[in-house]
Amino acid sequence: MHARFLLPLLAASALATPTFADDHISAWRLFIADHAQPSVTALDLATGDTLATFSLASPASLYTTHSGEAVYAVQGAGNQVSAIASGIHLDDHGDHGDIEITDPAAIDTVMSGEKPVHFVEHGGKIALFFDAEGKTRVVSEADWLDGGTLATAELDSGAPHHGVAVPWGDYTIVSVPNPADATALPIGVKVLDASGAVVGDLHACPDLHGEASSGNVLVIACAEGLLIVTGSGAPEITLLPYAGLPEGKSTTLLGGVGLQYFLGNYGADKLVTIDPSAENPFRLIDLPTRRVHFAADPVRPKFAYVFTEDGQLRQIDVLKGEIIQSLAVTEPYSMDGEWSLPRPRIAVAGDVVAVTDPNAGAVHLVDIASFTETRSIPVAGAPYNIVAVGGSGTVH
Repeated sequence: MHARFLLPLLAASALATPTFADDHISAWRLFIADHAQPSVTALDLATGDTLATFSLASPASLYTTHSGEAVYAVQGAGNQVSAIASGIHLDDHGDHGDIEITDPAAIDTVMSGEKPVHFVEHGGKIALFFDAEGKTRVVSEADWLDGGTLATAELDSGAPHHGVAVPWGDYTIVSVPNPADATALPIGVKVLDASGAVVGDLHACPDLHGEASSGNVLVIACAEGLLIVTGSGAPEITLLPYAGLPEGKSTTLLGGVGLQYFLGNYGADKLVTIDPSAENPFRLIDLPTRRVHFAADPVRPKFAYVFTEDGQLRQIDVLKGEIIQSLAVTEPYSMDGEWSLPRPRIAVAGDVVAVTDPNAGAVHLVDIASFTETRSIPVAGAPYNIVAVGGSGTVH
C-alpha cells in the first residue's frame, strides 16, 4: 500500500509573487485530471501557471475533503488511490485565520485495491469502497497526510458490487449488495461497529446510488426516497419519501456548505433542492436541457451552479429554487452516448467558477459577481475532472 506510484513530473514555485509579514492574501489552486492520460495538473488560479503535473496509474476521479489539505485521485482502472498535498494550509484562530502556502507535492502513501470507485470523507475519516472486492478500507485523513503507514480498518460488505461506505464516528455505514444479482444496484445499507459487527437491521434502499453530507446530516439516494442519517453516536436512519415529486429519483447528491441543504439530480433535466427538516422538503428545478455537472458554492451558500449540455453555465438560487443567471461558456456537449465520454466539469474556486472544456483543451474562468467569462487557461490534453482548493488568511 505504500509504493511511489504518484510521481511529480514538473514543478514550479508555488507563489507567483512574494509576500511579506502579516499580509492577508487569498490563494486558490485548481487540480485537473486528464480524461485519457493518467495525470493530474495543478494550476495557480491567479496566474494560470502550471505548478506541477503528477503521473498516475490510470485516469482518475478527484476528491478533496473539508480540510483542503490534499487532493485524492481515485484510479479505478489503476487499482489504487493516491494523494497530492495541496500546499495550502488554513489554520483557524477564531478571530482570524492563517494561511501557509507551499508547493503541491505527492504523498508517498498509496492505498491499493481492486477497482476503487467511491471516496467518502466524514469527521476526519476516509472510507474507500473497492467495487471488485466488495470491501471498504477506512483510514484517518491525518494519518494519510503524514505519509506514513496507514492504520486501516477493512470491512466486508458481503460481495463485490457497485457500493459505497460512509464513516460515522465509531461506526461505518456500508451498502448491501442485491442478493439476486450483485451487478445490480445495492438494496440498502447496514451499520457496522468498529469490530465489523452488524448493528441493527438492514435499512432498505432499493437502487441505492448517491450520498452527501451537509453539517451533521447525511442523505443517501434510493428509488423511493432518501435515507436521512443523523445522531451523535450510532447512526439514526429514517426514510424520507419523494412526496409531491413526479416519478423519478436522485442518483447524485451534493451537500450545502454554510446552509444545511442538499442538491440532487432528478432525472436527466431536473434538479431538486432538499431540506429534510422542512414541512415541504423538496423543491424541483426544471432545466432548459439536460444537465452535465453541478456544484454548490461554499463561499456564497445560497448559490449553486449547473452546466447543461447546450454549453451554458447556470447559477441557481437554492433558497428560491430557480435559475437566476445563465452564460454560454463552451460549444454544446450532448449527453447522448456513453456516460464516461469527456464532458465539462465545474468547481467553485473563491470568486470564480472553473469549467473544464475537454474538447478545447482549456479551463474557462467565470467571475461570479459579474457572471462573465474573464479568462481561459490552456491545458494540455483533455482536461476533465476538477477540484479547487484554497482560501484566505494571514501570512506571518
